[in-house]
Amino acid sequence: MARGTRERILDTSLVMFNTLGEPNVTTNHIADELEISPGNLYYHFRNKDDIVAHLFARYEERIDRVLIVPDDRLPGLEDLWMQLHAVYECIWDYRFLFRDLVDILTRNRKLRLHFSRILKRASDNATGVMRAMVRAGVMRASADEIRATADNILVIATFWLNFSAVRGERDEQEAIRLGIHQVFMLLAPFLRDAERLHLNQLAEAYLPDRR
Repeated sequence: MARGTRERILDTSLVMFNTLGEPNVTTNHIADELEISPGNLYYHFRNKDDIVAHLFARYEERIDRVLIVPDDRLPGLEDLWMQLHAVYECIWDYRFLFRDLVDILTRNRKLRLHFSRILKRASDNATGVMRAMVRAGVMRASADEIRATADNILVIATFWLNFSAVRGERDEQEAIRLGIHQVFMLLAPFLRDAERLHLNQLAEAYLPDRR
Protein backbone atom coordinates (compact mmCIF):
# COMPACT_ATOMS: atom_id res chain seq x y z
CA MET A 1 0.00 0.00 0.00
CA ALA A 2 2.86 2.38 0.88
CA ARG A 3 4.48 1.80 -2.50
CA GLY A 4 1.14 2.41 -4.18
CA THR A 5 0.76 5.75 -2.42
CA ARG A 6 4.32 6.71 -3.32
CA GLU A 7 3.73 5.99 -7.02
CA ARG A 8 0.40 7.83 -6.95
CA ILE A 9 2.14 10.89 -5.51
CA LEU A 10 4.72 10.80 -8.32
CA ASP A 11 2.13 10.21 -11.05
CA THR A 12 -0.14 12.99 -9.78
CA SER A 13 2.77 15.39 -9.29
CA LEU A 14 3.91 14.81 -12.87
CA VAL A 15 0.44 15.60 -14.24
CA MET A 16 0.13 18.72 -12.08
CA PHE A 17 3.65 19.97 -12.84
CA ASN A 18 3.08 19.47 -16.57
CA THR A 19 -0.37 21.08 -16.52
CA LEU A 20 0.10 23.95 -14.06
CA GLY A 21 3.87 24.48 -14.03
CA GLU A 22 6.16 23.17 -11.29
CA PRO A 23 6.58 26.58 -9.57
CA ASN A 24 2.78 26.88 -9.22
CA VAL A 25 2.28 23.53 -7.46
CA THR A 26 2.94 22.98 -3.75
CA THR A 27 2.99 19.78 -1.72
CA ASN A 28 -0.33 20.87 -0.21
CA HIS A 29 -1.84 21.11 -3.70
CA ILE A 30 -0.60 17.59 -4.46
CA ALA A 31 -1.94 16.22 -1.17
CA ASP A 32 -5.32 17.88 -1.79
CA GLU A 33 -5.50 16.43 -5.29
CA LEU A 34 -4.82 12.94 -3.89
CA GLU A 35 -7.12 13.50 -0.90
CA ILE A 36 -4.37 12.56 1.55
CA SER A 37 -2.90 14.53 4.43
CA PRO A 38 0.31 16.57 3.97
CA GLY A 39 1.82 14.34 6.68
CA ASN A 40 1.13 11.26 4.56
CA LEU A 41 2.87 12.90 1.61
CA TYR A 42 5.87 13.85 3.77
CA TYR A 43 6.11 10.25 4.96
CA HIS A 44 7.10 9.35 1.38
CA PHE A 45 8.93 12.51 0.25
CA ARG A 46 10.82 15.12 2.26
CA ASN A 47 9.60 18.06 0.18
CA LYS A 48 8.69 19.10 -3.36
CA ASP A 49 12.32 19.04 -4.51
CA ASP A 50 12.47 15.39 -3.43
CA ILE A 51 9.46 14.67 -5.65
CA VAL A 52 11.11 16.53 -8.55
CA ALA A 53 14.31 14.51 -8.03
CA HIS A 54 12.42 11.21 -8.24
CA LEU A 55 10.57 12.33 -11.37
CA PHE A 56 13.90 13.36 -12.87
CA ALA A 57 15.20 9.85 -12.15
CA ARG A 58 12.25 8.45 -14.10
CA TYR A 59 13.05 10.78 -16.99
CA GLU A 60 16.74 9.85 -16.90
CA GLU A 61 15.98 6.13 -16.97
CA ARG A 62 13.67 6.58 -19.95
CA ILE A 63 15.99 8.82 -21.96
CA ASP A 64 18.83 6.36 -21.39
CA ARG A 65 16.72 3.67 -23.07
CA VAL A 66 16.03 5.99 -26.01
CA LEU A 67 19.65 6.98 -26.66
CA ILE A 68 20.75 3.67 -28.11
CA VAL A 69 22.48 3.34 -31.49
CA PRO A 70 22.24 0.06 -33.46
CA ASP A 71 25.52 -1.83 -32.96
CA ASP A 72 24.98 -4.47 -35.67
CA ARG A 73 24.77 -2.05 -38.62
CA LEU A 74 25.26 1.54 -39.67
CA PRO A 75 22.28 3.69 -38.60
CA GLY A 76 20.35 5.41 -41.36
CA LEU A 77 17.86 8.22 -41.78
CA GLU A 78 14.95 6.12 -40.48
CA ASP A 79 16.90 5.33 -37.28
CA LEU A 80 17.56 9.02 -36.75
CA TRP A 81 13.89 9.87 -37.32
CA MET A 82 12.65 7.20 -34.90
CA GLN A 83 15.14 8.19 -32.21
CA LEU A 84 14.39 11.89 -32.58
CA HIS A 85 10.67 11.18 -32.29
CA ALA A 86 11.25 9.07 -29.15
CA VAL A 87 13.40 11.78 -27.56
CA TYR A 88 10.73 14.42 -28.11
CA GLU A 89 8.03 12.10 -26.76
CA CYS A 90 10.12 11.84 -23.60
CA ILE A 91 10.50 15.62 -23.46
CA TRP A 92 6.74 15.98 -23.87
CA ASP A 93 5.97 13.56 -21.04
CA TYR A 94 8.38 15.42 -18.72
CA ARG A 95 7.91 18.88 -20.19
CA PHE A 96 7.79 20.61 -16.80
CA LEU A 97 11.51 19.88 -16.46
CA PHE A 98 12.29 21.73 -19.69
CA ARG A 99 10.01 24.68 -19.00
CA ASP A 100 11.77 25.44 -15.71
CA LEU A 101 15.07 23.65 -16.33
CA VAL A 102 17.49 26.38 -15.20
CA ASP A 103 15.60 27.01 -11.97
CA ILE A 104 15.29 23.29 -11.15
CA LEU A 105 18.96 22.56 -11.85
CA THR A 106 20.07 25.63 -9.89
CA ARG A 107 18.25 24.30 -6.84
CA ASN A 108 19.79 20.83 -7.05
CA ARG A 109 23.47 20.23 -7.80
CA LYS A 110 22.97 16.46 -8.14
CA LEU A 111 20.34 16.91 -10.83
CA ARG A 112 22.59 19.43 -12.58
CA LEU A 113 25.37 16.84 -12.75
CA HIS A 114 22.96 14.18 -13.98
CA PHE A 115 21.54 16.45 -16.67
CA SER A 116 25.06 17.31 -17.77
CA ARG A 117 25.69 13.57 -18.17
CA ILE A 118 22.51 13.22 -20.23
CA LEU A 119 23.61 16.07 -22.50
CA LYS A 120 27.04 14.48 -22.93
CA ARG A 121 25.50 11.14 -23.84
CA ALA A 122 23.00 12.76 -26.21
CA SER A 123 25.80 14.71 -27.90
CA ASP A 124 27.93 11.58 -28.28
CA ASN A 125 24.89 9.75 -29.63
CA ALA A 126 24.02 12.41 -32.22
CA THR A 127 27.66 12.69 -33.23
CA GLY A 128 27.97 8.91 -33.58
CA VAL A 129 24.83 8.62 -35.70
CA MET A 130 25.93 11.41 -38.06
CA ARG A 131 29.44 9.97 -38.40
CA ALA A 132 27.90 6.61 -39.28
CA MET A 133 25.66 8.26 -41.87
CA VAL A 134 28.74 9.90 -43.39
CA ARG A 135 30.47 6.52 -43.57
CA ALA A 136 27.35 5.07 -45.20
CA GLY A 137 27.43 7.83 -47.82
CA VAL A 138 24.10 9.28 -46.68
CA MET A 139 25.61 12.55 -45.38
CA ARG A 140 28.46 14.82 -46.38
CA ALA A 141 29.79 16.74 -43.38
CA SER A 142 33.14 17.56 -41.82
CA ALA A 143 34.04 16.69 -38.23
CA ASP A 144 33.52 20.32 -37.18
CA GLU A 145 30.14 20.48 -38.94
CA ILE A 146 29.03 17.28 -37.21
CA ARG A 147 30.14 18.57 -33.82
CA ALA A 148 28.38 21.92 -34.29
CA THR A 149 25.20 20.26 -35.59
CA ALA A 150 25.12 17.91 -32.59
CA ASP A 151 25.34 20.92 -30.27
CA ASN A 152 22.59 22.73 -32.20
CA ILE A 153 20.32 19.68 -31.96
CA LEU A 154 20.80 19.61 -28.19
CA VAL A 155 20.13 23.35 -27.85
CA ILE A 156 16.88 23.01 -29.80
CA ALA A 157 15.74 19.92 -27.88
CA THR A 158 16.57 21.44 -24.49
CA PHE A 159 15.23 24.97 -24.91
CA TRP A 160 12.64 24.76 -27.68
CA LEU A 161 9.65 24.89 -25.32
CA ASN A 162 10.99 28.07 -23.73
CA PHE A 163 11.69 29.59 -27.14
CA SER A 164 8.15 28.69 -28.24
CA ALA A 165 6.65 30.23 -25.08
CA VAL A 166 8.59 33.47 -25.58
CA ARG A 167 7.17 33.65 -29.10
CA GLY A 168 3.70 33.45 -27.55
CA GLU A 169 2.84 29.96 -28.81
CA ARG A 170 0.52 28.20 -26.36
CA ASP A 171 0.04 24.80 -27.98
CA GLU A 172 2.97 22.85 -26.53
CA GLN A 173 2.20 19.70 -28.52
CA GLU A 174 2.45 21.69 -31.73
CA ALA A 175 5.63 23.30 -30.40
CA ILE A 176 7.14 19.84 -29.87
CA ARG A 177 6.31 18.88 -33.45
CA LEU A 178 7.87 22.11 -34.73
CA GLY A 179 10.97 21.32 -32.68
CA ILE A 180 11.34 18.00 -34.48
CA HIS A 181 10.85 19.78 -37.81
CA GLN A 182 13.54 22.30 -36.87
CA VAL A 183 16.06 19.54 -36.19
CA PHE A 184 15.25 17.95 -39.54
CA MET A 185 15.95 21.27 -41.26
CA LEU A 186 19.35 21.43 -39.53
CA LEU A 187 20.27 18.09 -41.06
CA ALA A 188 18.79 18.58 -44.55
CA PRO A 189 21.68 20.54 -46.13
CA PHE A 190 24.14 17.73 -45.33
CA LEU A 191 22.16 14.94 -46.99
CA ARG A 192 22.40 13.50 -50.47
CA ASP A 193 19.55 14.47 -52.79
CA ALA A 194 17.52 11.26 -52.34
CA GLU A 195 17.85 11.30 -48.53
CA ARG A 196 17.15 15.02 -48.42
CA LEU A 197 13.91 14.49 -50.32
CA HIS A 198 12.97 11.66 -47.97
CA LEU A 199 13.78 13.79 -44.93
CA ASN A 200 11.62 16.63 -46.20
CA GLN A 201 8.75 14.19 -46.66
CA LEU A 202 9.19 12.99 -43.06
CA ALA A 203 9.50 16.56 -41.79
CA GLU A 204 6.32 17.74 -43.52
CA ALA A 205 4.23 15.55 -41.23
CA TYR A 206 5.33 17.65 -38.24
CA LEU A 207 4.10 20.94 -39.64
CA PRO A 208 0.64 22.20 -38.61
CA ASP A 209 -2.16 21.71 -41.08
CA ARG A 210 -2.31 24.95 -43.09
CA ARG A 211 -5.71 24.22 -44.61
